[in-house]
Amino acid sequence: LSSRFQYGDPITAEKLRQIDAAEAFVRSLGFRQFRVRHHDRVARLEIAHDELARLWEDGRGEAIVRRLRELGYVYVTLDLAGFQSGSANLLLKRPQRAGGG
Repeated sequence: LSSRFQYGDPITAEKLRQIDAAEAFVRSLGFRQFRVRHHDRVARLEIAHDELARLWEDGRGEAIVRRLRELGYVYVTLDLAGFQSGSANLLLKRPQRAGGG
């Protein structure tokens, strides 16, 4: 579960429980290829492109938002790039802009 956090973000037992519960709920709705990424009070949901259509069936999307807010997330976002194993590494590969920013 530690791959659900940004590099340098302190990982606590509470945060691990939060991610575990969030992913267990999404899994209970029938999704198989996904991750819930933890960004403080934001949950970023990555779902495989071939499963995205099901997100809008039978109120699944609304149920995910409701449950993840119950777990303490303020915002629940969908990553349009879809499920990407190792997506946290993208931050390590970004070139720095001129001027250091």
